[in-house]
Amino acid sequence: MGKESASVEISEPLLEESEGIGAVEMERIPEWKDQITIRGLSVSALLGTLFCIITHKLNLTVGIIPSLNVAAGLLGFFFVKSWTSFLSKLGFSVQPFTRQENTVIQTCVVACYGLAFSGGFGSYMIAMDERTYKLIGADYPGNRAEDVKNPGLLWMIGFMFVVSFLGLFSLVPLRKVMVMDYKLTYPSGTATAMLINSFHTNTGAELAGNQVRCLGKYLGISLFWSCFKWFFSGIGDSCGFDNFPTLGLALYKSTFYFDFSPTYVGCGLICPHIVNCSVLLGAIISWGFLWPFISQHAGNWYPADLESNDFRGLYGYKVFIAISLILGDGIYNLIKIIAITVKEICNKSTKQNNLPVTAEILADDESSKLLMEQSRKDEIFLKDRIPSWFAAAGYVGLAAISTATIPVIFPPLKWYLVLSSYILAPALAFCNSYGTGLTDWNLASTYGKIGLFIFASLVGTDGGVVAGLAACGVMMSIVSTAADLMQDFKTGYLTLSSAKSMFVSQLVGTAMGCIIAPLTFWLFWTAFDIGSPDGPYKAPYAVIFREMAILGIEGFSELPNHCLAMCCGFFVAALIINLMRDVIPKRISQYIPIPMAMAVPFYIGAYFAIDMFVGTVILYVWERINRKDAEDYSGAVASGLICGDGIWTIPSAILSIFRINPPICMYFGPSS
Repeated sequence: MGKESASVEISEPLLEESEGIGAVEMERIPEWKDQITIRGLSVSALLGTLFCIITHKLNLTVGIIPSLNVAAGLLGFFFVKSWTSFLSKLGFSVQPFTRQENTVIQTCVVACYGLAFSGGFGSYMIAMDERTYKLIGADYPGNRAEDVKNPGLLWMIGFMFVVSFLGLFSLVPLRKVMVMDYKLTYPSGTATAMLINSFHTNTGAELAGNQVRCLGKYLGISLFWSCFKWFFSGIGDSCGFDNFPTLGLALYKSTFYFDFSPTYVGCGLICPHIVNCSVLLGAIISWGFLWPFISQHAGNWYPADLESNDFRGLYGYKVFIAISLILGDGIYNLIKIIAITVKEICNKSTKQNNLPVTAEILADDESSKLLMEQSRKDEIFLKDRIPSWFAAAGYVGLAAISTATIPVIFPPLKWYLVLSSYILAPALAFCNSYGTGLTDWNLASTYGKIGLFIFASLVGTDGGVVAGLAACGVMMSIVSTAADLMQDFKTGYLTLSSAKSMFVSQLVGTAMGCIIAPLTFWLFWTAFDIGSPDGPYKAPYAVIFREMAILGIEGFSELPNHCLAMCCGFFVAALIINLMRDVIPKRISQYIPIPMAMAVPFYIGAYFAIDMFVGTVILYVWERINRKDAEDYSGAVASGLICGDGIWTIPSAILSIFRINPPICMYFGPSS
């Protein structure tokens, strides 16, 4: 899903100021146990809950999730600093807040909210539910009533616990190889380390304070605006600022309007310009040209009297063309990253292929100082060892528990299929972690989709849909958590944090996520009509993932006329566009769109593309007026906008649960 396409931007401005990483003072490093504090874990639980809500909201609306690593580091600093300042003013003696504690908080939060993504609450997990089954249609071939499993709090928490920890144990023995020997960049992890280091140096203290104030200001503005919007949103889904026909009623019918969402504008500020422009281009191609063109052939290419969500009509084109673009992009990048990984491992010169930040410092005359800092980082990173036998025993033990448990939760997925996935998983986890280190693209959902197709076809018509979706969950959890762990090891390495404290905080964060992610999802599930094509929470990937599973066992037999030909065309186009991005010189290829980002509006609509484009225009103008300011504060502004809107989701959901409706319905219609 969108997580992989939106994760690069935060790192770029911060990486340019790379000297901050080298300027780590020779402070006393706390023992690994002292890096994990009660206040740190409390803040992690609070932020983990907030970020889970944000991730669920994005998953259930547009499916594009920006990297929140830097926001986690920034908010962690904000909360602990506020708390320690408050206690100091009251006369209490407080433990100093170190960069290591800040890193542990960030690691814990990322591990927690990562499960809201890899747990499939907006994709494979609710693809099994009755609403998605009914949306596709009881008479649709391969869509059986027996292949339904509705969300339940207990089984979701149990499933999270049996699959989410394996990825953490799968690659622990390779942490030295990935971080120190191959010196993989992990751009988001490096950027987060850069930010945390700047917070805890005298030179960066003023900027850190300003960033925190900026974040608090825009968080307040976003929270107030979201609350204000609620009063006008009435009953139903056609009222309020979310349905403001800003570009006119004609374009509004084609979903082209600005819906005043702080979350999507914030995403536009965080995501690279090319991602935002790709999303808008996808919206223009689909809702501006393709869907109106296909609609003209209603009655010829497909029956004209079908409902709006019938797969034999226009809806089928929307879903399957989006799937073909997503698969084309995912498969190309998977093959590319595996090829790069194999080439880099085979090439001994990889060991001399230093990080950009290291290479810059090496050019200076202070080589002895650099070597001393480098050896200190190495020493601290290797000091608190995590024994390989412990990692291996943990993986085998958890795999055994999971192999016995998963068939109880999902009977069609037999124990030997679960076991075979755990035998293959470490190799896939390594490929994904290595690829993330090189490119910052976490391709967990691509590995999940491949697992979905393979297991759905292996099981066949009798339970293949549920088996494929469950196998997708197993695969996604392992490869995603493994990549997140290695990214956090990189952050820990650069902030002089103990590898053991990183691993323990990742375990604690994952345990939190196993409870918090299902609970926060349950808030959405009980408060809102999740999956309704006309509602605010369309859960677009639920339908896409269930259709993929049906496709795995049934083939293309029921698609409307010319749909398969169009799907093949868009699949090939995704491959060609990606190839062009890699072959053409960088100065030109940076303007070529990203197919996976283009695919999202094909199914959902164009409204969020307008919001994200507004965000990218604001950032572009800001960079032209004052690039330094934009680099320093755009992440804080974006985080504030996203978090403020995310916080409002909690009272909004509670009001909905108690059936308290907004008092006003603001509605727009033609004047005559």
